[in-house]
Amino acid sequence: MRVLENCEPKRVFYYFEEICKIPHGSGNTKQISDYLVSFAKEHGLEYVQDELNNVVIYKPATAGYENAPTVIIQGHMDMVCEKRPDVDHDFTKDGLNLSVKDGFITANGTTLGGDDGIAVAYGLALLESKEIEHPALEVLITVDEEIGLLGAVGLDCSVLKGRRLINLDSEAEGSLWISCAGGLSGVSRIPVQRVQAEGEKIQIKICGLMGGHSGSEIDKKRANANILMGRFLYGLRKNADYEIVSMEGGQKDNAITREALAVILADSKALEAVKAYGEKVQKELREEYAGTDDGITIQITEMGSSSEMVLHPTSREKVLFYLMEIPFGIQKMSGSIEGLVETSTNIGIVKLSENEFFGSSGVRSSVEAARDALSDKIEYLTEFLGGTYEIQGAYPAWEYRKESPLRDKMVEVYEEMYGRKPEVVAIHAGLECGLFYKKIEGLDCVSLGPDMKDIHTSEEVLDIASAGRVWEYLVKVLANLKN
Repeated sequence: MRVLENCEPKRVFYYFEEICKIPHGSGNTKQISDYLVSFAKEHGLEYVQDELNNVVIYKPATAGYENAPTVIIQGHMDMVCEKRPDVDHDFTKDGLNLSVKDGFITANGTTLGGDDGIAVAYGLALLESKEIEHPALEVLITVDEEIGLLGAVGLDCSVLKGRRLINLDSEAEGSLWISCAGGLSGVSRIPVQRVQAEGEKIQIKICGLMGGHSGSEIDKKRANANILMGRFLYGLRKNADYEIVSMEGGQKDNAITREALAVILADSKALEAVKAYGEKVQKELREEYAGTDDGITIQITEMGSSSEMVLHPTSREKVLFYLMEIPFGIQKMSGSIEGLVETSTNIGIVKLSENEFFGSSGVRSSVEAARDALSDKIEYLTEFLGGTYEIQGAYPAWEYRKESPLRDKMVEVYEEMYGRKPEVVAIHAGLECGLFYKKIEGLDCVSLGPDMKDIHTSEEVLDIASAGRVWEYLVKVLANLKN
């Protein structure tokens, strides 16, 4: 029996479960892309699969909609791959371990990929159906959205005729998203030198944080483990002499870092001081983040006497200076839209190798000049410390469109179905709509989706009933797009 067999709508969740069987983390999308091509062939539908593995599947209009404007249905096929430390899972080859509980679907200790597997499932269910009324459809499923919107960046949009686009990459039922932030990944590389040292090897682990999406949840006042590690190690200097052996934290700069790990070398007499300091800082951080990150934990583990290559004192100070000065969190709220984060940054990845300290920050802003100014700040910090800086995956903001017939029709249909207006909102997270808006002249687009919680984390869940209601709404919207 299929895990999601009793979930409605059946065909949507049939395809969602099929997708979850296929590994499809960012950068590993060939298999799922080929699955979409096989689907198109099986159903006799025309398709395009480009060299990046983006896929467009075309479906003609149903009777009575032949003269209606073509509609693009859009989502992305890649997912963020995160798991709990105690979970044995290889995202490159293992399917997800789904379960249903209390009306939610979860993947039991890993990310679920509801962001954006539900969009793919909606798209395939639409393409398969012989009953749903709709204009001509172009179902566009892109690759590598989660690592810089790379599929959308590389897409040749001449394969699309539609000028109306419904993006299915949001996670708040009842909201129509009509504008989003632009962003980039700011990558710092700082050379380091090492020297030989002997002492007691001690592992410091900062864990138990909530984490979350670095766009939509940056306003939740959650802690970042990389920032906390910098604070811990800087403060530890005043309590014990030590040297740094290794450090790492985070895997994606669009996820608020939940865990960070460092190994230090200290004198045997310093061990008790390190433990005492760890207890003190853990208590202080839990008080500081009460109500938003109550579970912050600092684990100190003895690893025995050892001889190691540690950071040269100058390199150690550079690393600590970087971690203490790198900006994190909300930098500015919007002055024109109440409650909207305008500009933020998240140091999502740090990694200390033999010869280099690496840091990657996700920088977001709905104002391009503010995004670039924040990037310049990180660049200046990096170069001041003797490092090099690179911008990767820059993408534009999706600007608010005053005149939007698609938005107006979707608001009208929502009111008819539910007797109230939907929320029409601008968001701080990044969406591919900004790129398509720049590439396709006259594009009119709206984003929607079902309720999901804790996306980009191992606690991610998808609300089954919400997914069903959004499906019904999507079908109704398409039926109302005759002109």
